[in-house]
Amino acid sequence: MLTEPLETNPAPTVKAKHLPLDENNNADEMVGVTDALIPFYDGKNVLVTGGTGFLGKVLIEKLLRACEGVSAIYILLRPKRGLTSEQRYREFVRHPVFERIRAKTPQLLAKLVCVGGDISLPLLGLSESDRRTLLERVHVVFHVAATVRFNEALVEAAILNTIGTKQLLELCTGMRQLQSVVHVSTAYSNACRREVDEVVYPPPMDPDRFVQCVQLLPGEVIGAIASQLQGAHPNTYTLTKAITEQLVAQYAERLPLCIVRPSIVTGAVAEPYPGWIDNVHGITGIMMEIGRGTISSIMCDERCTMDVIPVDIVCNTLIAAAWENAHSTVTPIRVYNCTSGQVNGIKWHEYGRITQSCAVRNPTKHVLLYPGFRFRTNRLVHKLVELLLHFLPAYLFDALVRARGGQPIMARLARRFQRAADTGEFFAMHEWTFRNGNLRRLGARVRRDRAADGFRCDVTGLDWEAYIEAYMLGIRRFVLKDDMDSLDQARAKLRRLLWFKRALQLAGLLLAYYLCALLFYPSGA
Repeated sequence: MLTEPLETNPAPTVKAKHLPLDENNNADEMVGVTDALIPFYDGKNVLVTGGTGFLGKVLIEKLLRACEGVSAIYILLRPKRGLTSEQRYREFVRHPVFERIRAKTPQLLAKLVCVGGDISLPLLGLSESDRRTLLERVHVVFHVAATVRFNEALVEAAILNTIGTKQLLELCTGMRQLQSVVHVSTAYSNACRREVDEVVYPPPMDPDRFVQCVQLLPGEVIGAIASQLQGAHPNTYTLTKAITEQLVAQYAERLPLCIVRPSIVTGAVAEPYPGWIDNVHGITGIMMEIGRGTISSIMCDERCTMDVIPVDIVCNTLIAAAWENAHSTVTPIRVYNCTSGQVNGIKWHEYGRITQSCAVRNPTKHVLLYPGFRFRTNRLVHKLVELLLHFLPAYLFDALVRARGGQPIMARLARRFQRAADTGEFFAMHEWTFRNGNLRRLGARVRRDRAADGFRCDVTGLDWEAYIEAYMLGIRRFVLKDDMDSLDQARAKLRRLLWFKRALQLAGLLLAYYLCALLFYPSGA
């Protein structure tokens, strides 16, 4: 049930409804400064799927704060963890991501509207009245919902990423006022290619056949043939994203669609706050554990250029892409590779060096060991170091905790981050070239608009050192809940840990010397 807003303080171009980008109704040759991006959203009703995820929350916050003329933002919410959609909605509007809005313009939160539904259910699990409301009112759709677990079972990944998208697109075909649909994919949907253009590539399997296979075959049968279906793809996430892109491209003949492909989405540059992050998935969790000193070895080719993109840059791109797409929807479908490597790249080695430096300069009170790690490509050495410096200390620490009657957690955390590192290993050991002409053109168009300062769409000129420091401070503040008042205490603790580390190193050297002496100069010889 739809909840009322809370009362709170190279083919022919297929044109969508034309909305002029400048005074002369000229979308391709704008002269001077335009004022079109933000006004485009005036009076618009927006539907967002995946709104409670990391990217979805930042997108909704930016739409509310920067596009104040937006009429309503419908958020598809499913029941979860024993909470109804309405209960989750009331929790959602109290989330810290909206702190700036609550402080300055709390009335904007009244534009958020909960729609009870589930992307994985037939017809999205919508009631008839909610479905009718969306069909009659929605102008812009952002499809952000997806499972981002790399090790998700193929059936679950297919239901959420592919079948759910198909059901949403079917809903979109009946929307009477629809002007733009933005599908969020991933730059790694074609992970088996080393050079990726802004086009939809043929998928490893026909989307319709894939959907039929998932819907008709028993789960255990699909699980048995999953590796064959996966082919050259590193995991079920990239496989289902590739198939879904082709599905979206098929609907582009009927809908004003475009695709945005972010790479690895990381903490914010500036919005809603510098370094904003609210999860420990992927690289964020690795950076957090580097800061806590619990990671000593990472499988990674440090010579490769990594590709990460701050979450607020992605959100700006989504909002601007929907605007551009409403004026010139083209076939083949327009794709934006929202990436950093070819714009302002950084090597893994440099990223790791800066992360390590920030961990020492601004330690957290939750630090356990003195930070220090290395990237490795030798799996045997990595596993040996992982055993000696990750798991052995974790089990020893847990043994001490048990002896004091506490609840041991370190071994469990070590296993969790080992799994995270293992699933991300493929992306840390390879390098891609992502062509992004469409993204650059979009950025140039935005820079000619009055909203340019608030809608940065790429990382041109980004100071990586300053960004990574803000990101590490964001992890400290928003994830570890450790404010700056504890910094002096944390630095004192870090100094003690440094002496402890040196003492252990000295003990190790003495032990090695003793063993060598026993080996080469046995007693009595």
